[in-house]
This record gives sequence, C-alpha cells and structure tokens, in this order.
Amino acid sequence: MKILWAKSDFLHPTTKGGHIRTLEMLKRLHSRHQIHYVALDLAEQAGGVERSSEYCTKAYPIPHSAPRRATPGFWRQACAGIFSPLPLAISRYRSDAMRRQMEALTRVENFDAIVCDFLFAAPNLPDLGAAVLFQHNVEALIWKRHAEYAASPIQRAYFRGQYEKMRRYEAQVCRAVERVIAVSEDDARTMRFEYGLAGVKAVPTGVDLDYFTPPGAPKLASDLLFLGSMDWMPNIDAVRWFVAEVLPLIRARRPECFLTIAGRRPTPEIRGLAGKDARILVTGTVPDVRPHLWGAAVAIVPLRIGGGTRLKIYEAMAAKVPVVSTTIGAEGLDVRAGENIILADSARQFADACLALLDDPGLRRSQARAAWEMVSACYSWEVVARRFEQLLT
Repeated sequence: MKILWAKSDFLHPTTKGGHIRTLEMLKRLHSRHQIHYVALDLAEQAGGVERSSEYCTKAYPIPHSAPRRATPGFWRQACAGIFSPLPLAISRYRSDAMRRQMEALTRVENFDAIVCDFLFAAPNLPDLGAAVLFQHNVEALIWKRHAEYAASPIQRAYFRGQYEKMRRYEAQVCRAVERVIAVSEDDARTMRFEYGLAGVKAVPTGVDLDYFTPPGAPKLASDLLFLGSMDWMPNIDAVRWFVAEVLPLIRARRPECFLTIAGRRPTPEIRGLAGKDARILVTGTVPDVRPHLWGAAVAIVPLRIGGGTRLKIYEAMAAKVPVVSTTIGAEGLDVRAGENIILADSARQFADACLALLDDPGLRRSQARAAWEMVSACYSWEVVARRFEQLLT
C-alpha cells in the first residue's frame, strides 16, 4: 500500500506515549508499505526530521511554531483561544501550509489510505471523508477530567470551556472521517456512545519485550518510580496528588522512601519538589528509561486525568517491575487487579498498595512475573501493526 500519514509533529525525540505507539507501528508498516509522512516541524524537536527515514519512505516537514506550555507565548495563545471555536489543543497545530501540502500530494499521488494520527492534525486535512482517524485518546474526556479536578473556579471554568469545545470538535471530526481506530475497546465504546460511531474499531497497545526485559537481576536504586512526560498536565496532576496526599502516608511507615520522577521537561513546580526533599529525584529528560525502570522497586501510575492507554504500564511490566495504578491510569488495558497489577484510587489505598509491595519482595516478584508473562504472550508491536494494517484495507 501507499499510505499518506498526517501528524502534528515528528517522532523524535521519542518522549511521549503517542510517539512510541506511532513509531513502533510505522517501523513495521514501513517494512511492507510506502509511508509518506507529513508533519509539522517544531523547533523543539531537534533531529526529528533527520531520523524520519527510520519509519517513512518520504517526509514532508512543515515549519511551524507552537509555543511551549507555561511560556508567555503559550499564555497569549491560550487567552486568544478563549474566543476561538476550536479548543486550544487543536488550534495551536493549525497550519495552512500543511493543508496545502496535503492537497498537493493527494492531487498527484494515488494513496491507498490516508491516516490522520491524533485529532490535532485534523484541521490540516483538506478531505476528512477520505481519511482514517487514529485516536490515541478520547480527547474530550481528558478535558472533562481536568475540569473535575481543577484547583480553582477560574481553572474549572476554563477547563469546562475547553471540554465543551473539544467535545464538539471531536464529534464533528469523528463523524466526518471514513473510519475511526481507537487504542482500546474502552475508548471505542466511549466513542460509540458519545459520538454515535457504530463502526469504530480498536487496536491493542503493544510493548517491545526484548528491549525492556532486564538482562539480569538489577540493583535497586529507588523505591518508587513515576515515569512520564512532565509537561503533560495529567502527569503533573498525578505527581502533585501523589506527593501531597500519598507519599506522606507511605513515609509514616517508611520515612526514607525514595521517589524518582523521570520524564522530559518538568515544570518549575515539579523540579521544586526535589529542592524541598532530598528523598525525591527529578531527572528531566533521560536518554534511556530502562535503567530507571530496572532500578525501581515499584512503578506508580497515580493518574486522575487521562484517556487512551498508558504505555508506561506495559513497559514497567516488560521490565519486570510491579505496578500500582489508579483505575483511570490502567484504563483500556487488559490487566487483572490483584494478579498482575494493583489498582487503588484513594490516597490511603494507594499508599497501602505501595507499602505492601515495598515490604514484601516475594509479592513484588510474583506480581512482576505474572505481568511479564501476560505482556510477553499477547502484546507485541508486530501483532498491533498487523491489526492496524487489516483495518486500513
């Protein structure tokens, strides 16, 4: 097949779950098909265009500026976005130049499939009716949860407004495209119910087992590990809640409990946690997450806000690290609570789950073994790519 793939950015540095999922699938699709990749070339993604040959036949970079979150430019954009019918998360990636490139390509090339990867690229597609929308999240659900956990009435009103805009836009695009592919059956059910999408299909989440399985018995360097992009608001909320509400309960029993927060672009608030507490390490961007996973006793996923699926859970399982997660954190994944993961939603429950694993090496080993066996049996990226391939034809 000849596939035209549209996305809001390039895939390197690969620091987000969405990047990982797309990269792993495209590498496999690229081995069998022609991939023409059109994406915005963002200044923050050094080397992204140069490495695109790893996953596509030809790349079409479109220069674009999208201010980083929490910068003055971002706040100016956010204020202006109040009066836009589009949600800010969509309008910041709108590009007339990318739209013109897509139009030019579809005029001269005969593509077997056109993929809009994430909702963010949708404004730049001239003919949504010819495209397959690859939905890594139910985007509106994320904004709805932001509103539920907002710290102030002003934030609540802003998030509620963004939720309403996102829900309208997401429904509009989902109904306009040829078909929708979700990343979990949970998301597919939500889109069927919320947007009336009877034909939405799902592909599972995968993991590179060979890459993440530890080579031996690693030496523990941290009691608890949170892994994730630290400029993504759901992750910031998760760490904020865990440190304020859960960690004190753990330290009442284990005063020296050490927490590592590993992920790109931590905000000043997150960096400040390490300055206030010598038992917290904030790494920033790491070239390889595996040493942090292999050196952790327990991986934590205390998400209260989110959508789609968390690749970090399957990565921890492949690394043979037991996982404690909220129900929302494990949403959409085929896990079994009490067998290969512990689910806990209140601060007390989450603390008790972490303590149970920290106190019992045997329990850690048995849960880690069950989780590794599950992901090794069912969730290779080749299986995911083959399923996606079938849904394109």
